Amino acid sequence: MSLVIVGSIAVDSVETPYGKIEKAMGGSANFAGIASSLFTNPAVVGVVGEDYPKEYLQLMKKKKFDISGLKTIAGGKTFHWKGRYEGDMSHAITLSTCLNVFEFFKPELPPHYRDAKYIFLANIDPELQLFVLDQVKKPKLVLCDTMNFWITGRRDALIEVFKRSHVVLVNEGEARLLTGITNLIQAAEKLLALGPSHVIVKKGEHGAFLLSKVDYCSVPAFPLKLVKDPTGAGDTFAGGLIGFLASKNSVSPADFRRAMAVGTVLASFVCEDFSVNGTATLTKKKMAKRLEQFCKISQIPKISL
Repeated sequence: MSLVIVGSIAVDSVETPYGKIEKAMGGSANFAGIASSLFTNPAVVGVVGEDYPKEYLQLMKKKKFDISGLKTIAGGKTFHWKGRYEGDMSHAITLSTCLNVFEFFKPELPPHYRDAKYIFLANIDPELQLFVLDQVKKPKLVLCDTMNFWITGRRDALIEVFKRSHVVLVNEGEARLLTGITNLIQAAEKLLALGPSHVIVKKGEHGAFLLSKVDYCSVPAFPLKLVKDPTGAGDTFAGGLIGFLASKNSVSPADFRRAMAVGTVLASFVCEDFSVNGTATLTKKKMAKRLEQFCKISQIPKISL
């Protein structure tokens, strides 16, 4: 077992200027898992209700997810998020959140998950993230995500998660809320001082940057002519990044830089369609072609002055 993903498994109803979907495959574990499955066989920990569509389970199995850690609650209903995007679609407008069985989620890891070297703690209660960390043995890399709700409501527990993680993943607003610092580089430095070895700050359509104790790396977003649905882009980025590192079994600065590019390109695919449709049928050949384009776009020839 190389990669374990702990997060939400949901059904999403989303409306954007380009259409709408009802109860499509969603949740952080699904977006990250499908992205990572291009490189490795992810093991997921989550909970669903008896109503969770069979075709979504079949897709997880097709993508070679280990679903030993997925619990189905008899008579229960699956977590359902409903949202809308308008304008530049940089922020989702939440219309309803029905936690259902996810409200009582307790991430119990099967015994064979506990030796995993790579762990992605998606956006869940930091108390639950700590519960997962107490179960794993000697992970090589722990990547944790969070959100504003936990920053304001579970700050002490969240800081403890950061101390026990190798990589902290936040967006611009979360970095500023956590630190009280407007400048993102200074904010990332303050987060780095808490204990993780790497901090990644996502900047939406402006890409992302990574700050570690030995390196700094900034990547642009892949330029898209059309963004249909940005739901799950951050989790897709995270899944691609950690899935790539797990496949190389490497946390070297060079491979972290490559992983940033891989995650960025995968996130571009998920934005081009609704739900996981942009990544579920993605082949390595198609991914490699866009990754090559991305590297060409990002490279600046040597400048002589």
